[in-house]
Amino acid sequence: MTKLRQQDTTDDDHTTTPGPTREEAVLARMGTRMGFVYTAVPVVVFVTANLVLPLAVTITVALLAGAGLTVFRLVRGERWTSAVGSLVGVAIAAGIVALTGSAKNYFMVGIWAYFAGFVIALGSVLTRRPVTGVIWNFVHGGKYRWRTDRRVLRAHTVATLAAAGVLAARFALQQWLYINDNTSALGVARIAMGTPLSALVVIVIVWAFRRSSKQFVPKKADTGDGIGDTGHKPAE
Repeated sequence: MTKLRQQDTTDDDHTTTPGPTREEAVLARMGTRMGFVYTAVPVVVFVTANLVLPLAVTITVALLAGAGLTVFRLVRGERWTSAVGSLVGVAIAAGIVALTGSAKNYFMVGIWAYFAGFVIALGSVLTRRPVTGVIWNFVHGGKYRWRTDRRVLRAHTVATLAAAGVLAARFALQQWLYINDNTSALGVARIAMGTPLSALVVIVIVWAFRRSSKQFVPKKADTGDGIGDTGHKPAE
């Protein structure tokens, strides 16, 4: 008995706090606190420089700002793929401006990316495979028949429609400003409709993810000997 008690005490002493799950990691990437800074800085620099500097100089300043932001993210320990990805986005936008000679084209790729995202999100709902549910199931190894549960399917339909609505609003307003050659207003709209609206969508997605996990994923403490089985069959 003494040995058993000692063993139990040892196990308790070495208990460690589990790290973030894959689901938590995905959600964290979708709504980081620094996301607003990463989105706003290149736009603010480009629009401000465009007001007072020649277009060629504005492009150079925008690229330098993107490079500086990339270095900042790398110093903070972020993944190089994420850090360099933001620089690539700035470089592509600046390249289009250089080729076309029009400052408003800095926003063109983003505008049409919103439209493409809207089409994908809406199409996934119409085919009863809402993209947030697909992502949730992928994070959990693709082993759950989540679409067979009406409550879960409804939750992911709502979450995906929320994302589609935000993407549609961004595209509609920014395309209108683009057609009217209002570069400064495009910058304001890009910032105002960026991270703040994304944060609202993330809240809805978190709700859908949690509902799915509660319905399908057994708790770790209940997985032994089949206890805690939700009764839902894994996906074939």
